Amino acid sequence: MAVKFKDVKQTQKHSDVLVEVKGLKKFFPAGESVVKAVNDLNFVIHRGETLGFVGESGCGKSTAGRTILRLYDATEGEVLFEGRDIQKLSARELKESRKEIQMIFQDPYASLNPRMTVGDIIGEPLDIHGLAKGEKRKERIQELLKLVGLNPEHINRFPHEFSGGQRQRIGIARALAVEPKFIICDEPISALDVSIQAQVVNLLKELQNKMGLTYLFIAHDLSMVKHISDRVAVMYLGKMVELASSENLYAEPLHPYSEALLSAIPIPDPELEKSRERIVLQGDVPSPMNPPSGCHFRTRCPKVMDICSKVEPEWKEVKPGHFTACHIYY
Repeated sequence: MAVKFKDVKQTQKHSDVLVEVKGLKKFFPAGESVVKAVNDLNFVIHRGETLGFVGESGCGKSTAGRTILRLYDATEGEVLFEGRDIQKLSARELKESRKEIQMIFQDPYASLNPRMTVGDIIGEPLDIHGLAKGEKRKERIQELLKLVGLNPEHINRFPHEFSGGQRQRIGIARALAVEPKFIICDEPISALDVSIQAQVVNLLKELQNKMGLTYLFIAHDLSMVKHISDRVAVMYLGKMVELASSENLYAEPLHPYSEALLSAIPIPDPELEKSRERIVLQGDVPSPMNPPSGCHFRTRCPKVMDICSKVEPEWKEVKPGHFTACHIYY
């Protein structure tokens, strides 16, 4: 008998908070200095929603995701999952929490053990948590393969026998094996062909609706983030500079960095594309070892003011549900 998965309808999609991040910091030692990879993040993720994380390479998106999951121990701050601080859990409690929180990794070519069969890769979480054995284990793995659109009969094949998109589906199946509530998707489509990216994103949305999942979706592709996310957070140099609903952020970005990012999204209309103004930022991203004083973005900001170099902007709610950190809105 095949194992059936719970079918959760999201009738109260944003009714309560599942994850709350307070003052999260992650610094890495670098000689006599430190790399401030994540520097004071504050946000919540509601049950059943997708929060998108966007920003340039090196801004701290992936580090934030791994610190929330506690693959990295936080330097400072709290990560509350259903009210419990993940950063304070014992080793035993942390292992138990892994059934609730899972991760889909960026590179499907590196995240799957080439010496293990697909069945063993997907079955490993079941073994670790003692969830299924023998014939039930096999049935569960085959049901997971079917759930992500793969042939259940390929249970004994190895990763090299699959394409990149199929490998990422295997990674998704592995994450779903323990029926988690919260999944951190760490750039799950960046290593895939463009033609496959939409398929994987649509699969994630389908699984969310079917199983009541909550996602933190980290990505570079702004148009894809808009497609999947309910709310979007913009990061720059370890800090969050803007957070709003997907609709509001893309229609009316408040922070100059968000404006520049969104101006880079191509529009599928040649006439509109010709007429619109592209915001090209000058200079390079400063080093997270020695960030600028005041506002970290001031060295590249087209709207910089005198106060920007002296005072760090406050993270505040400018409009209902729309947060930003910029002196323009003081």
